[in-house]
Amino acid sequence: MVKLEFFNGKNVFITGHTGFKGTWLTRILINAGANVTGYSLEAPTNPSLFEVADIADHIQHVIGDIRDKDKLMNTFKKSNPEIVLHLAAQPLVRDSYANPVYTYETNVMGTVNILECIRHNDVVRSFLNVTTDKVYKNNEWEWGYRENEPLDGFDPYSNSKSCSELITHSYKNSYFSDGHVSISTARAGNVIGGGDFADNRIIPDCIRAIRNNKDIIVRNPYSIRPYQHVLEPLFAYLMICKEQYNNENVSGWYNVGPDDCDCLTNGELVDLFCKSWGNIRWINQSDNGPHEAGFLKLDCSKIKATFGWKPKWHIEEAVQKIIEWTKVYLNHGDIVGEMNRQIDIFKNKDEMK
Repeated sequence: MVKLEFFNGKNVFITGHTGFKGTWLTRILINAGANVTGYSLEAPTNPSLFEVADIADHIQHVIGDIRDKDKLMNTFKKSNPEIVLHLAAQPLVRDSYANPVYTYETNVMGTVNILECIRHNDVVRSFLNVTTDKVYKNNEWEWGYRENEPLDGFDPYSNSKSCSELITHSYKNSYFSDGHVSISTARAGNVIGGGDFADNRIIPDCIRAIRNNKDIIVRNPYSIRPYQHVLEPLFAYLMICKEQYNNENVSGWYNVGPDDCDCLTNGELVDLFCKSWGNIRWINQSDNGPHEAGFLKLDCSKIKATFGWKPKWHIEEAVQKIIEWTKVYLNHGDIVGEMNRQIDIFKNKDEMK
């Protein structure tokens, strides 16, 4: 459980705020009254959630490359943040095969650069590096991975995020061992939600098929993923940032994923979407693309035991919220109002626990 009032008036620095997760996170913090500085490239898609969510005018919005250490450091100094969330990344497996150098530069050196900013700042109290469930060496086991499992992602994206974890661990041991900055990483599962327009992602592919009046193409219908609504990890990230702000002892490495009942195949997820939307179907059509994991789950016992955290929305409700958001968008409705409505529903359910 996280009380968002904690963030009211606090200076918060977010990298990657123009992305899908970053935009939802920034909207939550705007509503909470935080003083947000966002540092990111331009929104990665067109259309983009960042553009339709009315974010830029309510924060210190800086366009910059996480690889540009000097610009990042200058922006960081001006914002003087107490809390830092690092989301900037090249986040797509397929793109990492096509552009491995850029992926490593962004995901590895980007992590070094933000940690250097923190190392040379006396105000930061809480830092969270957002990585991925794909950091683990995936043996395609039937059980979920725990935080003490080997980090050895297969593809350039996953591997670069494994490296990002190790860099964070090294900086924590080398420069922050006295606890003056609490440092954690969060390894979330596959997030879904309204406003994701990325290529090669299953829910955006569903929505594009609807708009184009075509069947949904599913590349890997039997692959199992830990799907969760985007608000699940975002509220968990804020919970970690808040709790470690005054208690360095709870900082660490945390899996953030759904319960086993919500780990399902890509095909099952699309079935849910089609059933909820109505009058649309999907077809299995492999495109013989590069290797992607076939089976992946997370064991979230640690975050549950440490903070009393647990997921709030099962996958059926998550899909329904995506459909509600999408219908508002397709009907040219109030996107900010719909985002705020969903955030409030989630927050109130969270606070009643």
